[in-house]
Amino acid sequence: MPGLAVIGHPVAHSRSPEMQMAALTELGLAGEWIYGALDIAPEDFEAEVAALALEGEYAGVNVTVPYKEAALAMADEASEAARAIGAANTLSFRDGRIVADNTDAGGLLRSLPHLPEGERALVLGAGGAARAAIWALVDIGVEVEVWNRTPERAEAVARQLGARAVAEPVAAEYDLIVNTTAVGLAGEDPFEHLPLAADSFRPEQVVVDMVYGEGPSALLAAAAAAGASTVDGLEMLVQQGALSLRIWTGAEPSLEAMRAAVHR
Repeated sequence: MPGLAVIGHPVAHSRSPEMQMAALTELGLAGEWIYGALDIAPEDFEAEVAALALEGEYAGVNVTVPYKEAALAMADEASEAARAIGAANTLSFRDGRIVADNTDAGGLLRSLPHLPEGERALVLGAGGAARAAIWALVDIGVEVEVWNRTPERAEAVARQLGARAVAEPVAAEYDLIVNTTAVGLAGEDPFEHLPLAADSFRPEQVVVDMVYGEGPSALLAAAAAAGASTVDGLEMLVQQGALSLRIWTGAEPSLEAMRAAVHR
């Protein structure tokens, strides 16, 4: 039975196992495939992933915080997107070799209510998820500005991916705002940690928050109250997860089944 899993640290909060098993069940593959979660400590990451690739029990894994850049560095092969982004969230194990892909970029674009070609976007963060968002948006002709609490990181990522770093963004000036940071995951007030104010949003904007919980994040609640369109981390999870599952199985999973699973 081919194994699949999400790898991270921590990973107990992830809804990927339930979501992917729902998709496999809908496809009629639940008896052939299984999807779980592996919490791997940073000092063990490389050895554990190498073992998974060699042992042959796993067909692949999703990779989440904090391992997306390390996952790409381990790969024997990588897709064009993963190489360009500099991070991987999907690994496939083929005859002992590690093949890296990045479905975060496509997952973001599939989550949006429309493709923002020619528009202006603000990406908050500079990690693997931020790199995927920046690359995806720049690739379709979006003018992207990047903020990070460490300005040097924002400048480095922006320079590498064709965006521009910004120290004090004005939220109302952007058509799209994407929060890729973990701010809000532990219940903290995003407006104390991000360069945004609760009253800084406007209608016609699209606001994406990759953080997810039991209900809308404080960031998305404020954006929705201002009339902006919002996309939560669960929709991103579904869209990138569907692309990963298609890589591994060759089948097109049911988004409806996956959404139902993550919202239970």
